[in-house]
Amino acid sequence: MSLRYAYNTNGMAHHRLDDALDLLGEHGYDGVALTLDHHHLDPLAPGAPAEAQRVRARLDDLGLAAVVETGARYLLDPRAKHEPTFVTPDAPGRARRLDFLRRTVDVAGVLGAETVSFWAGVPRAGVDRGAAWEWLVEGVARLAEHAAGPGVALSFEPEPGMLVETPREWERLRDAVAQAAPGTPPLLLALDSGHCIVTGDLAPDEAVRAYADRLGTVAVEDMRRGVHEHLAWGEGDMDVPAVLAALDEVGYRRLVTVELSRDSHRAHELVPRTIAYLRAAEARAADGRTEP
Repeated sequence: MSLRYAYNTNGMAHHRLDDALDLLGEHGYDGVALTLDHHHLDPLAPGAPAEAQRVRARLDDLGLAAVVETGARYLLDPRAKHEPTFVTPDAPGRARRLDFLRRTVDVAGVLGAETVSFWAGVPRAGVDRGAAWEWLVEGVARLAEHAAGPGVALSFEPEPGMLVETPREWERLRDAVAQAAPGTPPLLLALDSGHCIVTGDLAPDEAVRAYADRLGTVAVEDMRRGVHEHLAWGEGDMDVPAVLAALDEVGYRRLVTVELSRDSHRAHELVPRTIAYLRAAEARAADGRTEP
């Protein structure tokens, strides 16, 4: 088994970006899942293009590949988490989200990132879901047209509680975007395996097999059934070896990312612990064992 692992910088929020990258290189990671934020390569900053070039050189020096993530909590609005989104009712807010994602695509192109991952957003109370769906399709279609220029792959992540929660709903969105933006590359699936045991629609390893040829990026972490909380290893109900075995079985060779966004205070412990855990889980999967 030869899976490639990355750690998300949203779980290293108290580290300078260069220090975070050094730590990942030191512990044998293959890449970084870079959440663009005010302190980690802010795409809205005036010097973003030059900073992206500098970070690309650091990645090359360290032998790290990249996935670009867009889940910064307060980058666009310091008073509302993750707002505005593509399902925000005011058009200027949706335009700000699109501008941010276009800038993110441009940064990803400079970094040579494998993909840009993004999500729908949570509809506010009173928002008509049909209208929200139309806003989402329009926004993703405009983003797909922009990404086609630099050839950056887009991966859409279903998130519990958001307008698009499951891979099946992602399929509907992918087809709608293909109609709205004909000729653009297909929208890939950003599969967070933990979300599968939150929504309960598919077992994580089953989702890997079902969507193997449409996966743009995959995340693993521990999580409890029915509870959307990213947990460190051994704190939840995930059968991680089963997920890794399925990824190897389908020949997945993109980065497998780890998102522990609530654990930045102990990143110095979890970064080395995570890579050791995943390599041990690979060995258990190869032996047909799922228990530690």
